[in-house]
Amino acid sequence: DAQAKLALLEARLAESQTQQASLEALYRELAPSRDEVALNEVEQVLLLASQQLAIAGNVQAALAALQLADAKLSRIDRPQLVPLRRALSRDIDKLKSVPYVDVAGIGLKLDQAINLVDSLPLARDERLPPPAPEMAPAAEQPWSRFLRETWAELKSLVRVEVSDRPEAPLVPPPQAFFLRENLRLRLVAARIALLSHDDAGFRSDVTAANAWVKKYFDTRAKAVATLQASLAQLASTPMPTEVPDVSASLTALRTVKATRERASGTTPGR
Repeated sequence: DAQAKLALLEARLAESQTQQASLEALYRELAPSRDEVALNEVEQVLLLASQQLAIAGNVQAALAALQLADAKLSRIDRPQLVPLRRALSRDIDKLKSVPYVDVAGIGLKLDQAINLVDSLPLARDERLPPPAPEMAPAAEQPWSRFLRETWAELKSLVRVEVSDRPEAPLVPPPQAFFLRENLRLRLVAARIALLSHDDAGFRSDVTAANAWVKKYFDTRAKAVATLQASLAQLASTPMPTEVPDVSASLTALRTVKATRERASGTTPGR
């Protein structure tokens, strides 16, 4: 009886071990490996970087994403991942070569300029201080009064102008409103061109706005001079004409994943 019970226990133990081995094999087949999890994470990071470049043109965010992906791959340290890391390195170098543009800071300067439009003094508002009234002496001789009145008439016929500055155009009050609105629209268009990474449109709008400020507004006022200096600085800001992509890294990653799937005998997307 004891031997029979022992044989039964051994049979059940062998059956249990067989089931455990089958479950472990099934788990290994269904559960992704550590390398597969890392590759999936890297793929999501690269897709996010590609979206940042294509939609927002955010080079700094894409560069940070690629550096994060390379750090993840460095912890795996597999020879099969060398081509992928090489492609990542090339894309990182391309993003580093793009000049940095402070889009947020430029946008804030344009917003400040837009808010200043209504308070800028027009060129037609330039005024000279009124002359002090001439007080006639109490006892004035007739010839003296004649000379004073003649001099006053002569002064009214003569106008002194500054010759080294062109005459400021006079803007009628009804047109002043439209002038300010057109200037505001130019600055808004420059902001849209900045967000769209349209370098030519941005420079054109900023330059035109600066020309209007110089032509129609009082350049001796501090607010106008400050706005002119800010617009001139923005017009000379270097902006990248073309934003690189990370398609090479994505292609290398998908090649590595396809190779692993063929080696394991699984189909893509399983």
